[in-house]
Amino acid sequence: MTTVTARPWRNRAVVLAVLLAMTGSHAMPRAVAVHEATAEDRDGTAAGGDWVERTLRGMSLEEKVGQLFVVDVWGKSANEAHPENERRYAVETPAEVVRRYHVGGVVYFNHSGTDNVEDPAQVARLSNGLQRAALSSAKHIPLLVAVDQEGGRVTRIAEPATQYPSAMALGATRDVSGARTVATISGNELRAMGITQNFAPTADVNSNPLNPIIGSRSFSSDPDLAARFVAAQVEGYQHAERLTETVSAAAKHFPGHGDAGTDSHTGLPRIDRTEAQWRATDLPPFRAAVDAGVDAIMTAHISVPSLDPSGEPATLSKPIMTGLLREELAYDGVVVTDSLRMRGVRQLHPDTEIPVLALEAGVDQMLMPPDLPLAIDSVLAAVRDGRLTEGRIDTSVRRILELKHSRGIVAKPLVDERAVTDKVGTPRNLDSVQRVTDGAPTVLRDEAGLLPVERDSERLLVTGWNRPEYPGYPAEPVHTLARSLGTTAEALATGTDPDAATVTRAVNAARGADVVVVLTNDLRASPGQRDLVSRLLTTGKPVMAVAVREPYDAGYADVPTWVATYDWRAVSMRSLAKLLLGDRSPTGRLPVSVPQGQNPDTVLYPYGHGLTW
Repeated sequence: MTTVTARPWRNRAVVLAVLLAMTGSHAMPRAVAVHEATAEDRDGTAAGGDWVERTLRGMSLEEKVGQLFVVDVWGKSANEAHPENERRYAVETPAEVVRRYHVGGVVYFNHSGTDNVEDPAQVARLSNGLQRAALSSAKHIPLLVAVDQEGGRVTRIAEPATQYPSAMALGATRDVSGARTVATISGNELRAMGITQNFAPTADVNSNPLNPIIGSRSFSSDPDLAARFVAAQVEGYQHAERLTETVSAAAKHFPGHGDAGTDSHTGLPRIDRTEAQWRATDLPPFRAAVDAGVDAIMTAHISVPSLDPSGEPATLSKPIMTGLLREELAYDGVVVTDSLRMRGVRQLHPDTEIPVLALEAGVDQMLMPPDLPLAIDSVLAAVRDGRLTEGRIDTSVRRILELKHSRGIVAKPLVDERAVTDKVGTPRNLDSVQRVTDGAPTVLRDEAGLLPVERDSERLLVTGWNRPEYPGYPAEPVHTLARSLGTTAEALATGTDPDAATVTRAVNAARGADVVVVLTNDLRASPGQRDLVSRLLTTGKPVMAVAVREPYDAGYADVPTWVATYDWRAVSMRSLAKLLLGDRSPTGRLPVSVPQGQNPDTVLYPYGHGLTW
């Protein structure tokens, strides 16, 4: 078997010591006494290793097992009482969850179920509050504070933080250096908010156009292109002049979710690749992440019979987690599961078994168990019964502690809340990301010669798909694009699946326009959107269609002018406006092939295609 070198950060001890010595710390008030890192804690050499071993030796079994879990909490401040914390954890506040269960990490969300995000300053206060709760224990072990900030549709912290395009948009630019810059900016901003781990980049190769869950979260259907971008983003997140401006990256979802035809949130996808196909297609980005020194790798709740004929989800598969990831790839970093609330991992086993099976497979940290007390008790019982040894627990806890120490979290667990606005969403960051994103829009077709449109002389109707109301998300793309196009553009959003009356209103509005721009998102699953596009074409007005997420929409409607943006957030809509107005020539190239509808054998627009002038 081919092997690769282990993570470089274990061999960067002297560099880390220098970086940490350069890093200052602002004094700030503390609600509780906070452990101050000693010189030995800051030292990345043997003394740093001593901190890990000294801390591990002083921990009880219960404290060790707590480190194995990363949980979500309810509330926007550490001391906010919330009934969901009481229901799930039998305590009222996020801080009490941390103190009671000795958890190794927390993860933030911005949806209605678990809303931790209001603005960057508030996130920094929450992070500091949770760290103080963790540091108030006798062992003074800081948390990993995690988030899914991939960019594009998986964005937990919106404006005024800098917004990022999707991975597929970055792949369309072919700008590897730009992708590294985007990750560096994202890492710096997250760390300024007290977030120390980003569950990104997505290393899945989106080889299945019908994939219901990955899509534009993937850089490409080409393994080599995806591998280059994954490595660049790992470097961007983790390598900077100051260690305290970086976050741990987590490449996901091993061994590769790109060929799935089922959403692992709702079922257990079965990937029927041969092992040779897996090695050629799915493995390269993960190998690149390991070579780049990625701090963590997230598992996939998928079944791959060619890699493990038992049918177990990869998260619980020893042949995959240990045989392939640990032994063949020589990966000795932290392995974290995808959420254990997802049906893909719960389909074959009860919740009492899943944490134990994950540890037996070779996993270190378990994300969002559906019942944290039950999960902890299950692991403790497995140790008492001899199914797991305490030495096995120590192996994972040691990796977790080493990550926290190597990433500078032990030396500087708190952030300066006063400095957040000077570091997050700055004009320089916004401009840098906008320049990278401007290279993404891809012109697939312009047989009607509509591009560019005449600035301020043509009446434009911008219509079509817009995201439903959702906390934490910006204005809908229809209105964002119309504003970016100027005073002659009218906005008429039609929703995710318009009914006949809504379509008729858009068609009537189109009759008064000179050019119609219709935004689409997942035409395959939306009869209403397909009807809208079809009826707009019957008006006799020039129509251009824009796929604002996956470019596969272009295979479901025969429109003379098609553009792909791979993302609908404001940063991408501004880039699209520049292209439509002729302020920037299109340079984006497809990072995937676009088939005709659901027929993968008929390719309408091949990988690498993109018109320019």
